[in-house]
Amino acid sequence: MKKYLVIGNPIEHSLSPILHNYWIKRNKLNAIYEKKKIDEYELGKLILQIKKKKINGINITVPFKKKIIKYLDKLSDEAISTQSVNTVFLNENKLMGHNTDIEGFEIGLKKTNFTVEDKKILILGAGGVVSSIIFVLRKMKVSEIFISNRTQTKAEDLKKLFNSLKIIEWGEVPDFDVVINATSIGLNVDDKMNLDFSKIGRNKLFFDVIYNPKETNFLSIGKKLGNKIENGKFMFIHQASAAFKMWHGLQPEINDEVIKLMD
Repeated sequence: MKKYLVIGNPIEHSLSPILHNYWIKRNKLNAIYEKKKIDEYELGKLILQIKKKKINGINITVPFKKKIIKYLDKLSDEAISTQSVNTVFLNENKLMGHNTDIEGFEIGLKKTNFTVEDKKILILGAGGVVSSIIFVLRKMKVSEIFISNRTQTKAEDLKKLFNSLKIIEWGEVPDFDVVINATSIGLNVDDKMNLDFSKIGRNKLFFDVIYNPKETNFLSIGKKLGNKIENGKFMFIHQASAAFKMWHGLQPEINDEVIKLMD
């Protein structure tokens, strides 16, 4: 039986096993997908298990999307451009790192039907997924990207990859058309963003990469202020679909049942 994992810390919120095991069952594959909470020092040991073919592939979530890179032999073009990896597998005995967050975020954003071309975007957070978000936004020809992170040095690291980024202080809220929460604030129901969006007007898009819980405090605030809201559900489903296809050579079906699994 083939074995796949999603690793992260925290990992309790991840619905990846539900989704992948649904597709595994539907396609009658002899495989299992599990989640595993690890610490950074365990990355090397895990990678060794892939090399020995005891694990056939892993997905990577917070906070290891950049930290995993040094253990890999080869990166896809998308992973090189973003310096972020969320999918690892053995390819001709070389450890390959790929980034399916790009595909996931692009499809997730398009599904909102909110036009982002020539629009101002505010990104909250500077973690592993943010480089993928910026990559997509630039491709979609937004006019400006502001980034705000509680640890400013991480935002400055992103500016080295994307020099047109505008870094602002945490707590500052510039004029924007779209605000994206890419922090982990909201994974716990009691989490509060503590940013003042009351002066930004209406009909903006509040997008949260978090999909569980379904409506974070950040999205609730956006809705109360008269804005369009979207969580990371479709982003999550489509990045998972791309990883599944990479591992199994099959395009999994995204039907109503799959979407309900995420509710």
